[in-house]
Amino acid sequence: MAMTKKEQKEAELRFLKLLSHNFPDVATASTEIINLSAILNLPKGTEHFLADLHGEFKAFQHVLRNASGTIKRKVGEIFNDTLSNRDKKELCTLIYYPERKLELVKNSMEERGDLDDWYFITINRLVRVCRNVSSKYTRSKVNKALPSSFSYIIQELLHENATDRNKQAYVDVVVQTIISTGRADNFIITICYLIQQLTIDKLHILGDVFDRGPSPDKIMDVLCNYHNFDIQWGNHDILWMGAASGNDSCIANVIRIAMRYGNQAVLEDGYGINMLPLATFAMDVYGNDPCEKFIPKGEAKNNKLAPLIAKMHKAISIIQFKLEAQIINRRPEFEMADRLLLDKIDYERKVITIDGVDYEMTDCNFPTVDPKDPYRLTPEEEEIVEKLHNSFTGSGRLRTHMRCLFRYGCVYKVINGNLLYHASIPLNEDGSLKDVTIQGEKYHGRDLLKKVGALIRDAYFGCDSKENEEFANDYVWYLWCGKDSPAFDKDKMATFERYFIVDKATHKEVKGHYYTLRDNPDVVDSILDEFEVKGQFRHIINGHVPVKTIKGENPVKAGGKLMVIDGGFSKAYQPETGIAGYTLVYQITKAVEEGQDIKSTYEMVEMTNHRMMVKDTDIGEELEDQINDLKHLLEAYRNGDISERSRQPITLKT
Repeated sequence: MAMTKKEQKEAELRFLKLLSHNFPDVATASTEIINLSAILNLPKGTEHFLADLHGEFKAFQHVLRNASGTIKRKVGEIFNDTLSNRDKKELCTLIYYPERKLELVKNSMEERGDLDDWYFITINRLVRVCRNVSSKYTRSKVNKALPSSFSYIIQELLHENATDRNKQAYVDVVVQTIISTGRADNFIITICYLIQQLTIDKLHILGDVFDRGPSPDKIMDVLCNYHNFDIQWGNHDILWMGAASGNDSCIANVIRIAMRYGNQAVLEDGYGINMLPLATFAMDVYGNDPCEKFIPKGEAKNNKLAPLIAKMHKAISIIQFKLEAQIINRRPEFEMADRLLLDKIDYERKVITIDGVDYEMTDCNFPTVDPKDPYRLTPEEEEIVEKLHNSFTGSGRLRTHMRCLFRYGCVYKVINGNLLYHASIPLNEDGSLKDVTIQGEKYHGRDLLKKVGALIRDAYFGCDSKENEEFANDYVWYLWCGKDSPAFDKDKMATFERYFIVDKATHKEVKGHYYTLRDNPDVVDSILDEFEVKGQFRHIINGHVPVKTIKGENPVKAGGKLMVIDGGFSKAYQPETGIAGYTLVYQITKAVEEGQDIKSTYEMVEMTNHRMMVKDTDIGEELEDQINDLKHLLEAYRNGDISERSRQPITLKT
C-alpha cells in the first residue's frame, strides 16, 4: 500500500534524524557536502581486470606488481625527456621488485658514496612517481594507505615540492636524513609497494584462481589481503567451493586435476590434505599398471614421483566416475545420463558402446569396477572417500580462502558500465535468453545467475531445509560440468572419453550458443539490457575460453562491446593460445595487453569519449545521493524541523 504524503514526510524526517547523529549541525553537514562534491571531480581510479589465473602465482604476481604495464607508462610520462630508456626500465624494475633490485644495486656499488648518491637520486624519483599515482585520490585516502613506519615522512615528501626554492633545502634534508640513519632500503621498499597499491584502485578477478598451476593457495593469500578487489567465480573456483562444502564428486575432481598436472603439493602442503591413503590404495590396486594415459602433464611428467602420481590419478578418476553416477541417478532433472559410461564397456572386446556405436578403448584395466554393479564403490574406495572428505572439510586454510571468495565474490558484477562474469549467459540458437529449470522453476539471464549464486552459498553455509541443502550441494557439482551451467555451457565434459576412448571425435565438447553469438553486437546489447547496464560506452568482460591469438582470434568482440581476457595464464594453454594471458586496465581508455612480461603489446578499445571522473562512476552516483541527503538535512536544520546538537557544551558567562 502506497504511503500518504504525510507518512512520506514522517519517514524522511526519521531518516534525517538518524543522519543528524553523524552530522549534528550545519557546519559538519556543510563540510561533508564540500568534501563529497570535491571528490566527485577527482579522476576515476584505475581498475585492473584479470581472469583465469589457474594457480600461476609467479605470472599473477608479476602482472599485479607492474599493473599490466601501467607503472611503466606512468614512469615514461613523468620522465619522458629527462631519463634514458635504460634508466626508466631500471626504475620500473625497482618498483616491481624492490628487495631483489636493491640487493643487485648494492652488490654493484664499490664506494659507499656512490651508493648514497644512488639512494638520493632514486628516492627523489620514487617520490615523483608516488606523487603522480596518488594525485587522483583525496589526501585522506592516501594517508590511510600509508604504512605507519614512514607515514609522516611520506606525507611531507608528497605534499612538499622540491622545485619550490623555499622548500628545496627542507626536502633534501629529509631525504639525506633517511639515508644517513640507515633507513634508505626500508624506505625504498615501502614507497615501491605504496606505488603498486596506489596505481590500481580496484582489482577485478573474473574467475578461475584454482587448478592446473601449482600455487592457487598463494594467489588466494595475496587476494585475501589485497586492499580492494572483487571476484566473479569461475567453474574451477566453484569446483573447489563444492569440495570445501563436502561434495565428494567435487573433491574427486579437484584431486584428479591436481594429479593430472602434478600439483599434489598444493593439496598436501597448501591445504593439509592427507594424500597417503590414496597413494597406498593406488599402489596396491594399480601396482603393475603403467597407467600411461595418466602420466602428469608438463614438467611434472619428469618428476621421479610421476609413476606414483599416475596410479593415484587413475584411482581417483575411477572413484570420481562412480561418485558422479550417484548424483546423476539421484538427480534425473540434470539430464546427464549420457555421462554414465562404466556400464557400457565390453571387457572382452575392449570396446565401449555409445549410442549404438562401438569405440575402441585405450585401457580396460579397472580392477575396482564390478561389471555387474559398475558404480558401486569398493569398501576400500569408500574409506578413501571418507578420509578425503574429512580432510577437505577440516582444512583451516581452505576454509579461510573459501570465506574470502564468498565475502568478496559472486557469479557476476555490474560496475561502471561493465558487466563482469566468468563464462557465459546460456542462450537459445536465436540469441534469446535460455530458460534453465532449477527445482521446477525457470530462470534466465540475471535471475539465473542470482539463483546460481544463492545455491552455491546454500551448499556451503546451509539453508532452510536439509532437502534444499542437499540439492544445492549436488547443483554445485552440476555447475562444474552441466550443459546449462553458466559457468561451463558445453554439451558435456568429456573426461572419460579423453582418458579411455581412442577415437578423438568423442573427445569434442560442443560449446553453447553464447560462444558463437557473442561477436554479434545485438546479442551483446540484449544481455547488457537484461542486466540493466547503462551508458553509451558499456561492455561485457569475461574469460573462461582461451583466446587463440596464435590462430588469429581477437579478444575484442562485437565491435568493442565484449572483451575476453582469458589468453592463457595457465602454462598448459600457452602452446595453444600463443600468448601468456590477457589483462585489462581501465583508466581513461581500456587496454587489452599481453601480460606476463614487462614488455607488453596493447590494443586500445574505446571505453569513453571523455576523461572519466569519480562523478561518472557507480561510486559517484552514491556520493551524489549522499550529497542530496545532506542538503535535505541542511534544509531541516534551517527550517527548524530538526534542532542542531552542538558538539561542545555552551558555557554561560556570569
